[in-house]
Amino acid sequence: MAASLGTTKPLDWRGIALVAALVALTALAWIDLALMAADPDSMASPRAWTPGYAAAMLAMWAIMMAAMMVPSAAPTILLFAALRRHAGRGSAMPTALFVAGYLAAWTAFSAAATLVQWLLATSSLLSPAMASESPRLAGALLVAAGAYQFSGTKHACLTACRAPARFLVEHHREGLAGAFAMGVEHGAYCIGCCAVLMALLFAFGVMNLAWVLALSALVLVEKIFPAGPWFARATGVALAAAGVAFLLIN
Repeated sequence: MAASLGTTKPLDWRGIALVAALVALTALAWIDLALMAADPDSMASPRAWTPGYAAAMLAMWAIMMAAMMVPSAAPTILLFAALRRHAGRGSAMPTALFVAGYLAAWTAFSAAATLVQWLLATSSLLSPAMASESPRLAGALLVAAGAYQFSGTKHACLTACRAPARFLVEHHREGLAGAFAMGVEHGAYCIGCCAVLMALLFAFGVMNLAWVLALSALVLVEKIFPAGPWFARATGVALAAAGVAFLLIN
């Protein structure tokens, strides 16, 4: 980004380094996802889940969430770091802990998603390729995601995600533990904003990279672009309509 958020001043070397680190983190996560998608047999669901396979699925979900969510969290992360520098606290550790807290929140979500995946797989509702075996399940997920786009929870969480300065002021905490806690809280708001959209991965394939990219773009537009709230509602209409069509056809 050409300027630090909330100011017209150019990024200094520390800001540029942070942008580079976030880009590298996101790129590595996407590369890892692409490698996993290129070898679907290694990720295929076994007849009976083992602790090792569950751990692999948890890692897959955590990597996927980092790839999808870090770009849309970048404005808050950059502003957090800029405010620390402005206050004369230039250490990178608080920012690193803020990011760690954010990823920890999404790792907790990943654990829940892994559990749901196991339940769907053992109920024969999910194929070995981790896509819905039931058109009705896919339709229900689309309707639920579309309806959630209009919910009060979605609106409140999206508003928090779209207002980094307000979030950082209202949730400010001192110290390294405070930085980590702020990251967790911001992650929690992002989960509230996007969790139901992430459930759509069960409809068309958890490792379907085209679907993963589409959801990532949707989240980015919702949280970053000026027309994000309008786009979220328009997407809700489209998802609900697609879900109803799925249910009627099947």
